[in-house]
Amino acid sequence: MTSFFISVCKDSLFNLFILYKIIYNFAKNIPLLLSQNFTNHIRIPENNDWVIFILLACLFLYIFMMNVIERGANLKDFLLQKYFDSSNNLPSWIITSCVTTLTLAVLISQYIPIVPKYIADLQVLGYQFNKFGYSLTAIVFFYLTKSTLGFLFYQSIGDAKKWSIFYFTSTKFYFVLSFLLIILCVTHYYFPVDRNKMFLYYLLFLSFVFIFKVFFYLFHKNNILPEKWYYKFLYICTLQIAPLLLLWKLLFF
Repeated sequence: MTSFFISVCKDSLFNLFILYKIIYNFAKNIPLLLSQNFTNHIRIPENNDWVIFILLACLFLYIFMMNVIERGANLKDFLLQKYFDSSNNLPSWIITSCVTTLTLAVLISQYIPIVPKYIADLQVLGYQFNKFGYSLTAIVFFYLTKSTLGFLFYQSIGDAKKWSIFYFTSTKFYFVLSFLLIILCVTHYYFPVDRNKMFLYYLLFLSFVFIFKVFFYLFHKNNILPEKWYYKFLYICTLQIAPLLLLWKLLFF
């Protein structure tokens, strides 16, 4: 009985060896499907978690500003407060500028043609600039330059006290604008929109915002621009139009 069982095992192993050799020779002579070139039609969904993280951080900054810096003020009181009744204007202005910068960079980073080679070759802690990083850097440079020149402008015309009123008033404008940018970011990344067509609408929207901002500054009751008309003209041309053209050149050329 034992010899019969051993004989059966030997026959089975021999048959398995013959089957292995047949499959091996077949696979060696005929290329397998996996080795051929083919197109993968499975769509990998885009991961936009980074957008949610940035927008949540922006909302957290606003919650911190309203509850701590503005001492629990509600939205209406914040937007309608008067300059002489306000406090902690500088921290509120800085937070609002940071949120506006982040949301604007998130929105327009998808339309940047390329990251310039001299920027892409730079490495910070082992990381390279992507389109969002480049957009954020350019916009930060834009706002820092514009704010510095604005401060120097008011100092040079002998109207330094009006600078604090200016950034207090501009904070309200950019606060509202940042919420519109947050809505646009959510729509852009999480709704089925044609991004190529939306770029034109974004340009029209930002153009309208720019024109509205100029009139907002000109006719605001706080009189945030200089009294003399040629100073107003100099401010609009030098500190509004020129930096915007520089930003456009940095991002799209």
